Amino acid sequence: MKASDKMKTAAQLYTIRDFLKTPEDISISLKKIKQIGYHAIQVSGIGPIGNKELKEIADREQLTICATHIPYADLTNNLDAVIEKHKIWDCKYVGLGGMPPGNRSSKEGYITFAKEASDIGRKLKQAGLQFFYHNHSFEFAKFDGKTGLEILMEETDPEDFEFLLDLYWVQSGGADPIEWINKLKGRMKLVHLKDFAVMSDMEQRFAEIGEGNMNYSRILEACKQVGVEWAPVEQDDCYGRDPFDCLATSFNYLKKLGLDV
Repeated sequence: MKASDKMKTAAQLYTIRDFLKTPEDISISLKKIKQIGYHAIQVSGIGPIGNKELKEIADREQLTICATHIPYADLTNNLDAVIEKHKIWDCKYVGLGGMPPGNRSSKEGYITFAKEASDIGRKLKQAGLQFFYHNHSFEFAKFDGKTGLEILMEETDPEDFEFLLDLYWVQSGGADPIEWINKLKGRMKLVHLKDFAVMSDMEQRFAEIGEGNMNYSRILEACKQVGVEWAPVEQDDCYGRDPFDCLATSFNYLKKLGLDV
């Protein structure tokens, strides 16, 4: 089997962040995630819990911790602790959910961030881990004719700085998800799956996979072609619906499309 055939889905825990306040909440919620059918999770948005305790809960439910989102302050000030945490969790991929707001308004800000994050990425690489950057839509603002995301691509070393492409935010930023999947070939082992819906009043909303307007059949094929390993499902806002039900709806649709769940 080729690497491109091995893409698996996961549940991004940020989706159920309101149900992850205590260790007991986390234990109950991970059991629900497993019952839906997921075999992996991305850790983000959880309340206080010991590293070993979280690993024990995940192991009990037979859930792989495939990736994380780590605050930038922890990456810059407590990198040794971040490395130790990921070693305990047997998790290779160390993620940043977005650059500091102060870097977002200029080309120079992007370049400064790129240098700082690359240094973090080098240190993580030396520890056997891999740094990745998660986009939103603001990275598609242009500076001297180039988007912020293009600047990050050009100003960073592919070995030390990889990407997690959030496909909803690519769409929201006015870009083509499939074009960007192909642009990041070789620098992207993870994507975030979420759908993009438009309401009758023109409000743009996060949606369960298959409930919005994005062509996920083509998107998943493109992801496989470039060697994506993990495709966590995330829904930032469920608009009053049960987020576990939303994760289940996405899971069942992805299963119909043939994704390895």
